[in-house]
Amino acid sequence: MKKTRLLPVILVTLAAGAIMLAACADRTADQPDAPALNRALSTDPESLDPQKSRSVQAADVLRDIGEGLVAYDAAGELVPGTAKSWEMSEDGLTHTFRIRPDARWSNGEPVTAADFVFGLRRLVDPATAAFYAAELGNVVNAADIVAGKRSPDELGVTASDDHTLVISLVRPTPYLLSLLTHPSTFPVHRGSVRQHGDAFARAGNLVSNGAYVLADWEPGAIIELHRNRLYWNDAETSVDVVRHHIVAQEMAEFNRYRAGELHFTSTVPPENFEQIRAEYGDELHVAPTLGVYYYGFNMTKPPFRDSPELRQALSMAIDREVLVEAITGRGEAPAYSWVPPGIHNYEPVRLSYAELSQQERNAIAQSLYRKAGYGKDNPLRFELRYNTSDTQQRIALAVQAMWREVLGAEAHIVNVEFQVLLDQMRERAATQAFRSSWFGDYNDANTFLAIMQGDSAANMPGYSNPEYDDLMRSAGEQVDLDRRRLYLEEAERVFLADHAVIPLYFYVSKHLVKPDVEGWQDNILDYHYSQHLSLGAAEQDGRP
Repeated sequence: MKKTRLLPVILVTLAAGAIMLAACADRTADQPDAPALNRALSTDPESLDPQKSRSVQAADVLRDIGEGLVAYDAAGELVPGTAKSWEMSEDGLTHTFRIRPDARWSNGEPVTAADFVFGLRRLVDPATAAFYAAELGNVVNAADIVAGKRSPDELGVTASDDHTLVISLVRPTPYLLSLLTHPSTFPVHRGSVRQHGDAFARAGNLVSNGAYVLADWEPGAIIELHRNRLYWNDAETSVDVVRHHIVAQEMAEFNRYRAGELHFTSTVPPENFEQIRAEYGDELHVAPTLGVYYYGFNMTKPPFRDSPELRQALSMAIDREVLVEAITGRGEAPAYSWVPPGIHNYEPVRLSYAELSQQERNAIAQSLYRKAGYGKDNPLRFELRYNTSDTQQRIALAVQAMWREVLGAEAHIVNVEFQVLLDQMRERAATQAFRSSWFGDYNDANTFLAIMQGDSAANMPGYSNPEYDDLMRSAGEQVDLDRRRLYLEEAERVFLADHAVIPLYFYVSKHLVKPDVEGWQDNILDYHYSQHLSLGAAEQDGRP
């Protein structure tokens, strides 16, 4: 197969580059004294390398400093990003994107189609070990590249000139534009990668193409961003400095908001939710979002690998209504499906026992528990791991008590730091059961169902069912969207029947937002780009 040759970066003259960089440095020097937007993150990003990152926290920062071909506006609607326009062929297999001629990296160099080719090839390259590599599975040759059967330069993504990018697909992909908003598909500055290697994403090295540049990162404390005056849409950016504060504990975050140190929070502590609702009124924003909170089983080792009865018993013994009413208590909905409600062109499949009372569920759970070989004289003993957080601990304690009361099972709960938990889930050596969650990267059922395919890096339980994988492959081959939906719904039905996970509740976004933050809009993806926000007159004038 013909290999695609990377186009060379358009060279700028040394004199012009010096002028650009000097001007940028002069403007940046004054930015720390400018009014700053202070927002919260619950943990440090694991990386700001767009192809290697995987967490919600990393994506929040990456959407500030980078930009894909397509983006979202403040309302969560798709809008042009670094691509000013695009066209699709009649068969849906070829997408052509026109790169903005005024798109610039933060060092002044043009952003070209070749930069996107480089980033997308890097995403599927096995050497990158990218968490989201499989998301490009519908691009020509992507699956073979991820599997190590082809070279990354055979990916069906080409730059026909500096401003034209062509993506070739093996099948129509209705969610492609949404996927291309995801940070994993962002371009990467090739010169920085060659110069710094894996250190290219650190402060001082990172050259970005978004509304902001990375100025500083103090792990566990703060990530500071400065406005990128070379960004093509800088005229629509208002805030000069953005500070993402790392605040792991929800009460600490709330206290900092109350003290005026944060303009908006990443969440709201459940134990004070009603008091906050009464006290803060319109500052409290609660809205539906595409996210599921779940407990997963390690499907590669005993005791859960070979016992679907045991997995179902543990699932049925949890009173989800009690969890959302008494433990989380912030508008969450109990989860009886894997795919959340609100997904475009999809009707989530519900667990078989969803319509039973909790008393009926408990009786069946006890029978299944005994069938699995456990009982009063032989109780199940296992570990449940969760990341350090007030809410995670409260949920774990409540579920532990339910399992003990209904089944007599003893779950030893273990809390670890978030990054440690991620590593343990991936390795599947220490974990037996674990807490996790998944938020949709785009508004399509595929973003939830694809992660449980056998070859997905996001498949934390290690779930493997050929029937499920076949249904997902068949769904991907459908041109008719209604037929595709039927395959996806059947795949969810198979997955739920295997009880590899326990869906507990569907998230709602929960934020406290100061009145002088302008431009905020609740949206189902819960994306809030800093470039869409501004600070009111009191903030800009320095008044309290």
